[in-house]
Formats: sequence, structure tokens, C-alpha cells
Amino acid sequence: MSDPVSGKPRLSYEHGTGSVPLLGLCIGEVLDRAVEQHPDRLALAVRHQNKRYTYRQFREEVHLAARGLLRLGVQKGDRVGIWATNCAEWVVTQFAAAKAGAILVNINPANRAYELEYALNLSECQTLLMVEGMRDCSYPETLRSLCPELSACAPGALQAAKLPNLRNLLYIGEKDSPAGMFHWRDLLAMGREAAESDLRAREATLEFGDAINIQFTSGTTGMPKGATVTHHNIINNALLVAASMKLTHHDRMCIPVPFYHCFGMVMSNMACVLNGAAMIVPAPFFDPLETLRAAAEERCTALQGVPTMFIAQLDHPDFSQFDLSSLRTGIMAGAPCPIEVMKRVVKLMNLREMTIAYGLTEASPVITQTITDDPIELRVSTVGRPLPHTEVKIVDVSTGRIVPRGTAGELCTRGYMVMKGYYRNPEATRKSIEEDGWLHTGDLASMDERGYCKITGRAKDVIIRGGENIYPREIEEFLYQCPGVSDVQIIGVPDAKYGEQVMAWVKVKAGAALAPEDIREFCKGKIATFKIPKYIKLVDAFPMTVTGKIQKFKMREVAVQELNLGEAASIETA
Repeated sequence: MSDPVSGKPRLSYEHGTGSVPLLGLCIGEVLDRAVEQHPDRLALAVRHQNKRYTYRQFREEVHLAARGLLRLGVQKGDRVGIWATNCAEWVVTQFAAAKAGAILVNINPANRAYELEYALNLSECQTLLMVEGMRDCSYPETLRSLCPELSACAPGALQAAKLPNLRNLLYIGEKDSPAGMFHWRDLLAMGREAAESDLRAREATLEFGDAINIQFTSGTTGMPKGATVTHHNIINNALLVAASMKLTHHDRMCIPVPFYHCFGMVMSNMACVLNGAAMIVPAPFFDPLETLRAAAEERCTALQGVPTMFIAQLDHPDFSQFDLSSLRTGIMAGAPCPIEVMKRVVKLMNLREMTIAYGLTEASPVITQTITDDPIELRVSTVGRPLPHTEVKIVDVSTGRIVPRGTAGELCTRGYMVMKGYYRNPEATRKSIEEDGWLHTGDLASMDERGYCKITGRAKDVIIRGGENIYPREIEEFLYQCPGVSDVQIIGVPDAKYGEQVMAWVKVKAGAALAPEDIREFCKGKIATFKIPKYIKLVDAFPMTVTGKIQKFKMREVAVQELNLGEAASIETA
């Protein structure tokens, strides 16, 4: 289709419009507004902890924790990390840190010592809250392996060689706190000793353009980077995402996605608080049975998740036992959505108004989303149109020029939601965000005549496994430390269940005896389980161009053939 005036092909540019104005508020003000409007409505129910809060009760807990942070000496702009699975304290900390003006640093619960040390030092974290652990990993023991000084120091007085910025450690759990750590109960007790007027004075210094959150993300050229986002980024993205779902105070959202990820803390928690909806937390981490049970017993109207989560629920042997008739809407995002899965979700889970969203952490995170009124064909084959107040263009990856509609290119975006930048990494920020504000996503997409986008591939090398972004360079740099490894290349290969799995092509040093099992054993306990390569191929060389550039796409083609992954590679996604 051509432009009716110029006669030229219509370009792949769209500016989302709508009737929802942006809010000039801080996160604490959003919570205050929810309490004023819905004081006695359910705000948060954490089923595995048997904790339930009305909005009034939730803010009381938030204020205690925020005043406790002030008493600890947390200043505006200080970094407060949280290393925890989903729990009530995570949500309280999310809002308490914001009210105190601290920058919340999200630590992946699957992180191990190598990743934790990097994240804490990059963000210059002064305070860290943690739970007992996740699955077979003890967080206190992991931290003690990094800073043995912890065993001999008083709480709040840590001085560790490997973590020079870290001072305050707070333990969340039923047990007493380990040596050198405060307990969550201590934080609340400190809050009772601090004046409410001190918190109000701190909040009066905050502005909605202040940085308030660091979320770790990456490209293909190094270790993870800390995407720094503001009150304005988070609040307004959640506002517009919620509007696409028609979320109101009558809704009850089942949240099995992790809080450390923008899906949990922005698209779920913040979206609920903005509208006075209830946050229902089924379990500390995703459990298909507990998610189904929570959705049914709490009469949830919305359900969030990545495609893998929905597949696990649909395929659970007890699926038919649950009454899901209360469900209406939600978001499927985080990974390409298989079209057939979306159809089953709509039909079998009663999620007739389920939406698809696309974005990335650097965009706070949602860029495009379908709406509840979109016909099913669009909700299973596209990732929607740009949200209001959001510009999207598709550009030629070589020239940077906008391509005609229907032509694939790199998706770029501009607007209120673009991050402030990468923490302590101005060079990476300049590479991602152009001077005129356009953020490069690294994802390949096409735009149709109505402005709906379809993701066609990734310019970046990122692997998406079950909604988890995995960055090859990070694993490559780690595996270079493995004795016997001469060179290594990490690629993603197709997987029917998770979307993709990690594969390592490894060159072994001359004379070294190294088997795939040795490499996996080296990884265990040091990096997150989902980053450990499922497939390992020992090779003498990598496919390269004549100029010496490694051709990962050829490695993927070989892997698909050798591992018989053709069926998984052919699964159609939006």
C-alpha cells in the first residue's frame, strides 16, 4: 500500500495514540492514591506464606519498612538489592525502597556466587535483602563464600574485600537471621522507632524522573548491564499495559511470574496497584498446580505468564479439576508465543481477552501489546500495536533507514518508557540509544498496514529459554575459566517446551582430556541452572567467514540437523 499523498510505499512507522494521559507521579504517590480510593480492598495475598493485606494494611507495612531503611542510613539514590523468590516482603520492599528514594536492584533468584558478585559490585549495592534460598542453593552460604568476613561482623558493619560497597544484610524468613545479618523483623522494629515525618520529608525530595530501579539485562558483547529506569518509566508503562487489559479494582490477578523480572514487578504488581486490583501470589516460584489452584480458589480474573507456564498448566494431569470460569484476561509475553498454545489458552482457560505483549527491559518493558477487543487472529499472530505515547519504527539493519510496511528490519522505539541508561556504562548506553532518543531493541520485526507488529527474529544473539533471557557472551566468558577449554561459542537451539535451549560448541586445549560431563560439572553451583548448556559439542573449529567472523547461524543449522530438532524449529510463533 502506498501513501495516498506522496504515492511512495508507506513506511514502517507508528505512533501509539489513546485517551489515557501519562501520570507525573512517584511510585509512593501511586500507592497513596490506591489507599485513598480502595483502603479496604484486597491488595496482596501470598498463599504460600498465608499473608493477606488490604491496601491500608499493605501501606502500613510499606511505611514501616521504608522508615526502617531510613533508620539503617539509606539515602536517596542508594542501591538496595533484593535476592529473593516471590514473597510478601519482595512486594513491600518494592514500594518501601521507592518511598525512601532508594534504587531497587533486582537480583535473579537463580543467580549463584559468580553472578551475585558481579551484580552487587556493578550496582555498588550497599544494602541487600535475601531469603533462605532457592531449591538447592543456600543464599546465606553463597554470600558467606564471597565474604567470609560476614561471620565475624556485627549487622550493618560488613566490610568485605570482594564486595566493598556492601554494608547492610537483611534476612527474610521464619528462622533467626544468620551471623552478621539483620532480620526482616529488625527492619520493621527500626521503622517503629523512626518518625513518619522523616519519611514524608524524604518523599518530598523525590521527583518522578529519578532513577528508582536497576534491572539486569545484556546484549552480546559482554556481561549483563544494569538498565536503570525511573518512577515515570515504570508507572506509565504499567498504566498503559493495564489499560490494554481493561484492568480495574474489580480484578484479581494471579501472578506466577518472578518479581525480580519486569513482568512481575511492572506488568503485574505495579499494574495492580495503579488500579486497586488484587495481587494473588500462588507460590515462591512457578508451580503449575499451585497456579491453577490459586486462580480457581481466589476467583482470579487475570493470569500472567510466559508461554512455557501456560503449556505446563494446560498439560497438568489435574487441569480439568479446576474451575477457571472467573478468568478473563492477562498477558502472555517473555518469549515468542506458539499460535496453537494461544488458541488453547483462550478456549480451555476461559482467557477470552488474553493479550500478547512485546518489549524489553530497557523499555520498562512493554512496547507493543494487543488489546482485549482485537480479533483472535491478531492476538495469535502478532504482538500488537505500539502502546499509547510510544513510537515504533522498523529500520534496515545496514542503513538505519525506515523500511516499507511488510518488510523486516530492526524494531526501534522512542518515548516516555525508554530507560535512563545503563548504570555506570555510558558507552553501552550510547550504543543502544541514539541522540534523538530512539532505542534499538536488537529484535527483527515487520509492521503491517494497521500498525500491528510481528517479531521475525533477533538481531542480537540473546537466547530466550522459557521466558528467561540468556546472554551467550556471559556464559562464554564463564566457561573460559573451565580447565581444558580453549575456545567456546554459545548458541540457542530450538526446543518444543522452552522455546530454546543453550548449546555450547567447545574447542579443547591440546592434550587436555575434557568431556561434556566435566563441563557441566564445572558449571554446577556457579551459574544459574538454566544457563548450563543442555547440549555440548566438542569441535576442532567453528564455521567462519573468510574474514574470520564466527557464523553462529551455521552452527545452529548443524545443531538442528544433528540433534533432530527440525520439528521444534518449525513451531510457528507470533
